[in-house]
Amino acid sequence: MPDLPTPQDASEAALFSECWDAVLAYADLCTSGSTAAAQLGREAFAHGIREARAADAGPARTSGRRPARLPRIPLLLTAVRTTAADWEDAGQGHKLDPDLRLWLNSDKAARYTGPPLRRPLALRGLRDLQQADAELLWLAEVEALPLSLVARRLGLDPATAGDELQQVRTLFRDRCHRNHLDTPMDARCRSYARLLDAVTRASAADTPGDLSRHLATCVECAEAAACLRLHGGGLPGALAGGVIGWGGLAYLERRRRAAEVRLGAGRPGRAELPPGESEEGAQKARVARNGLLVAAVLVSVLALGVSMMPFGGDDLGARGDAGRQPVADPDLSVPSVPSLPPATSKPAGKATEHTENWGKSQKPGKPESGDSRTEPQGTSSPTERPEDRESADPACRVEYDLVNQWPDGFQATVTVTTNEPLDSWRVSWSFRDGQQVGQMWDASVAQNGSRVTATAADYNKSVQAGDDLAFGFLASWRGKNSPPYDFELNGEDCAKTG
Repeated sequence: MPDLPTPQDASEAALFSECWDAVLAYADLCTSGSTAAAQLGREAFAHGIREARAADAGPARTSGRRPARLPRIPLLLTAVRTTAADWEDAGQGHKLDPDLRLWLNSDKAARYTGPPLRRPLALRGLRDLQQADAELLWLAEVEALPLSLVARRLGLDPATAGDELQQVRTLFRDRCHRNHLDTPMDARCRSYARLLDAVTRASAADTPGDLSRHLATCVECAEAAACLRLHGGGLPGALAGGVIGWGGLAYLERRRRAAEVRLGAGRPGRAELPPGESEEGAQKARVARNGLLVAAVLVSVLALGVSMMPFGGDDLGARGDAGRQPVADPDLSVPSVPSLPPATSKPAGKATEHTENWGKSQKPGKPESGDSRTEPQGTSSPTERPEDRESADPACRVEYDLVNQWPDGFQATVTVTTNEPLDSWRVSWSFRDGQQVGQMWDASVAQNGSRVTATAADYNKSVQAGDDLAFGFLASWRGKNSPPYDFELNGEDCAKTG
């Protein structure tokens, strides 16, 4: 296994750290285990860095136009794909993801190494940009880094970085449009080229029905539409899918999650503070949050003590007990009104049931016999049924997010919150409109008719109680793309949120 190249200076060392993280993320998608991922990542990284250094040291062209070359991170990701193809040819394909092996032996992979005019449009458009422009576009769109951080890394003025990014997007679109017109295409595709350019320029323009049907069946024109349409949020997917190839959208999702964790949305620890944020500032924020928490607890304890004081009549004490909860139980929520009589209401959920039981067991005095809001201990409401409690307190909750959609396909993520610890998991759901899942990451997929089952990968089987498990997938659709229903976690019903 080759060693990683030695950085030549401090700036290259910082760049290596970021590039290695990206390379390892994609290598993990391409392989069947962590050991193979590390091996593939190291080989691809060493090969890509040698190629980049050789290009930097090469003689400059006399015409003044720089040689076409990808930015550093896309160049290294391409090296991962190339190294994986070498593994397949050398008989080491068993270390790769089975879906990647099918892709490597298909016509789709041949497009990335075939004639230049037949290669994906996003790949050609990015290579045609100047190096600094291409770096800006990739870091902001695919790596999902905030503009202030990208500006600092590329030596740009943060105040004008947004305008520069918009100019680069427009320049990328122009390059893609020119390359699309240069691409050999049949007469039908050629007839739609001008209309496709006009429709994708305006954010409010409707796509004519005949063009929409054509985009659903023509891969090259659909790729062109994704590259030319700068509005709607599809540019990152077009870049990742067109430049990386197999697993591009899965890589995009992973990088977005990684950026959220690094920048605070994923509750980073001390070692994961965002660049530019000092430890002193983070410490002040923690002190402020802790102070607010302590103040809230003290106020709650004081309120509890006042409510238990023996002033007032028995009826007042009964009313206070009906809405009182122990401060130490974080699962309970204070109801805004007293509980209604059991004959006219059902428990609204786990928190209400616990609140009522706590009030029954903790009262210091016996309620009056005529008070209909309380019941003797050991009894339950005649309208309360076991199935009501199960539906009110599901074993899990699921959030389905449609990330992106195009004429014949879509990308979605599923996030499940479990109330119980899991050693392994299996999430199932049903589609209404015949959708078919084609690729899934962070889980393995099986589909029987409209029923889809996602099974945990080796590295994410264990889930703590209260934590989330998440995975994403690509699927096809026709006519209608309704959200899925009937979610289950290990055979138990899940409540759908959002």
